[in-house]
Amino acid sequence: MSGWAKKRFWKDATVEQNGNQFTIKLDGRGVKTPAKSDLLVPTQAMADAIAAEWQAQEGEIAPLSMPVTRSANAAIDKVAHQHSEVADMLAEYGGSDLLCYRATQPEALIARQAAAWDPLLDWADSTLGARLKTVSGIMHEAQDQGALTVLKRRVHVFSNFELAAFHDLVALSGSLVLGFAAVHGLRPIEEIWTLSRVDENWQEEQWGHDDEASALAETKRQAFLHAEKFFQLVQK
Repeated sequence: MSGWAKKRFWKDATVEQNGNQFTIKLDGRGVKTPAKSDLLVPTQAMADAIAAEWQAQEGEIAPLSMPVTRSANAAIDKVAHQHSEVADMLAEYGGSDLLCYRATQPEALIARQAAAWDPLLDWADSTLGARLKTVSGIMHEAQDQGALTVLKRRVHVFSNFELAAFHDLVALSGSLVLGFAAVHGLRPIEEIWTLSRVDENWQEEQWGHDDEASALAETKRQAFLHAEKFFQLVQK
């Protein structure tokens, strides 16, 4: 069965084990990715979640209602073919991590950033073995190369499926450290997302609510929460 059907044609979506992997079948026909690869996933829990997404479809197929399927497709069709390149790209976030660039004013925002982000940088030092320095202002300053190398090595050990999830955690938050905090379960995932929004929340407090910005932020929040869920499905 090709990646996305236009309409539901199957009665049952089921899961079958295939060696050390799991496949999803629609009335006995294996699901394939958009690039025509077999949709094989690493855990029963992930396969069950994908099967549930297919089983929930009615009439016209709605890909946006199938986030686990889409993430698995990305891991297979994209990350698997350029794992090193994706890992390198994500590791580069460490050189300009959101948590390192601090406001120069007002004092209240400076204090809020420090209270929110300093503990995370301390955690990265003690747990990940990488001390990143903070910078006042937006001008780029190079980080210690040894710290960046440590973080880069940690990114490269992720599997294709883990890296697909980690990509979204880092890209959506703008922080390599927050991405690691999410996959390590350092804090509840909603709290980690809020920590990525310190500046935006401050601006909203000063200037008021913006419906368009809030809608975009909610879309990103949902994607961030899904990425953490997908990462955890790899571990089950």
